[in-house]
Amino acid sequence: QVQLVESGGGLVQAGESLRISCAASGRDFSAGSMGWYRQAPGKQREFVARITAGNTTNYGGSVKGRFTISRDNAKNTVYLQMNSLKPDDTAVYYCNMVAITESYWGQGTQVTVSS
Repeated sequence: QVQLVESGGGLVQAGESLRISCAASGRDFSAGSMGWYRQAPGKQREFVARITAGNTTNYGGSVKGRFTISRDNAKNTVYLQMNSLKPDDTAVYYCNMVAITESYWGQGTQVTVSS
């Protein structure tokens, strides 16, 4: 049973930074591709960032240059460092793990950016 638990969300002002985390258990974390997605009220879930088992990263266009994804295999944790936050970044952020053909999701953490 894979479990993904996000943490670190909260309320920040525009221009500030925030780091959210996702702790994984139940599967070989180091072999999985880890990603972050977000969903704002009334909108579809949107790709934010992904890091592969080989540490290749890619980002959604709206966050490129502001957000950084990283992973610590010793702690089974993936991070999303978010800088220069904007009100449009307000959403529930979900952690995703892809391992071979299976995909797992966390419960989400709320990030709210006030103007």
